[in-house]
Amino acid sequence: MIRELIAQARKIVIKIGSNTLADKDGRISVPYLEEFAAQVTALIRSGKQIILVSSGARVAGLSSLGKWVRKQDIHYKQALCAVGQVELMAAWRRAFEAGGIHVGQILLTQEDFGDSIRTLNMRNTLFTLVDEGIIPIINENDTVSVEEIRIGDNDTLAALSAVLWSAELLILFSDIDGLYDKNPKEYPDAKLVEEVRDIAAVRNAVAAGKANSFGTGGIATKIDAAQRVLSYGIPMILAHGGRPRVLEALAAGTQAGTAFLP
Repeated sequence: MIRELIAQARKIVIKIGSNTLADKDGRISVPYLEEFAAQVTALIRSGKQIILVSSGARVAGLSSLGKWVRKQDIHYKQALCAVGQVELMAAWRRAFEAGGIHVGQILLTQEDFGDSIRTLNMRNTLFTLVDEGIIPIINENDTVSVEEIRIGDNDTLAALSAVLWSAELLILFSDIDGLYDKNPKEYPDAKLVEEVRDIAAVRNAVAAGKANSFGTGGIATKIDAAQRVLSYGIPMILAHGGRPRVLEALAAGTQAGTAFLP
């Protein structure tokens, strides 16, 4: 089913988390970005349109300013993201240069999605960039976000972006292989759920937590993202972003994951 979803979709939003982008030393992994960019470029050459939602500003900031690693003050955290966002975008730009692809940065907050004029401008910008063969790279604007206007996580941001752009598929890459019937960290016999068609049942199971052994550790935000896009008829794939040549493997049907279907 995952292979079919990718084959059928022309407009795809892909979200990549910080854990996927970071190497074992906690720095942005340039080899990973280069490999991933090559796969995205191949998809574009095949006729796909791609938008990326990329975490990693704080990781990139710490790579540049390690002296701030223990700073917990909110102003330092936001300043770190300001530095890191430059480094993150520079890394993506270099990664896509080999394929002759340009990238464009879009930083958003929850407030942007709640304003009709901003929403229209955001949508128009996305369409213009993609139509011109430029990959929009979206991230939350952590340098100005406070609790009242924070989106909070890039799973939600990716879902909001997919709906805004009228995407045909959302792919969430994380450090898990997909949705399990139990928490795989606690139960060695946990089985991967390859297809989800009843999102309400899954949400209830996740909300119940250990009562029925469903996974925790960030899975709730992924269920929220799935429910949001499914309500607009957009399917979603959840898969491990750190697997070798992950996009190619998913498109070829050789990597497992969870498909959330409307």
